[in-house]
Amino acid sequence: MVKVVIIGSGNVGQHLIKAFAKSDAVTVIQAYARNKYNLTHLLDSQQITDDFSNLKEADLYIISVSDEAINEVSKQIPFSNKLVAHTSGSVAMNELSDSNRKAVFYPLQTLSKKKEVDFKQVPLCLEAENESDLKILNKIATSISDKVFEVDSDQRKSLHVAAVFVSNFVNHLYKLGSDICIEHKVPFEILKPLILETAKKVQILSPDDAQTGPAKRNDTTTINKHLAILTDENQKEIYKLLTKSIIDHGKKL
Repeated sequence: MVKVVIIGSGNVGQHLIKAFAKSDAVTVIQAYARNKYNLTHLLDSQQITDDFSNLKEADLYIISVSDEAINEVSKQIPFSNKLVAHTSGSVAMNELSDSNRKAVFYPLQTLSKKKEVDFKQVPLCLEAENESDLKILNKIATSISDKVFEVDSDQRKSLHVAAVFVSNFVNHLYKLGSDICIEHKVPFEILKPLILETAKKVQILSPDDAQTGPAKRNDTTTINKHLAILTDENQKEIYKLLTKSIIDHGKKL
C-alpha cells in the first residue's frame, strides 16, 4: 500500500480522500488542514493535523491548496527527497520546493463538496521528474480512475485554459440564462433538457458539427430580437461577443 498524506481540506482534497478510501493500493495515513473540523467527517481526528511539524513520513504528499500557496506550503514539508505532488492545472511542476522530488497529480474535473462524483470517470493528469516516480503516481491514479494521462506542465496549462472555457464559462452562461428566466418569470427548469442534450451531443459530434442557433445561421433578424429583449448591458455584450465569435468562425470554414 502506498502511504499518502493529503495537505489541504478544500474540494479537491476532500474528493481525493473519498476516492483513496475505496482504493486497494493507497492508504491515507494523515491529512493537514488549517481547520481540522473541515475533515472530521472523512477521517479520524487523530489522522488530522494543523501543524506541519507533525506531518507523518509517507510515500507521497499531495498538496491541494490554492495556486498561490503551493510553493510556500511545499517548503513546509519537514522531510527531504520525498515525492511531493500538487493538484493544480495552472502551476508548473517546478514551482514546488527543491527539497523534495516534484510531481503533479491533477484531476481535471469540476469538484464541489456538496456533489458526489464518480472518480473512475475523472481524468487524472500526471507529471513527475523521473520514470520511477511516474510509476508510483500511475499505480495510485489507476487504482481510483480509468482515465489516466501523462501530461507535461505546458500541456496541462493549456488543458486548464480549455477547461475554463468548457466548464467555468459555460456554467456562468447558465447563470445568465437563469437570470433572464427569473426576470421574465419563466422556470429555468424548462432549459435543463436542452442543457443535457447539448452536453450529450458533443460526446458524439465535434463542437463544430454540434453548433446550432441564430449565429450559426447568421440570422441577423433573430439576433437583433434577442438583443432587444436583453435589458442588462453585460448580458448584451456577452451575447454580441459570442455571436461574433460563432459567425467569424463560420467564415473560416
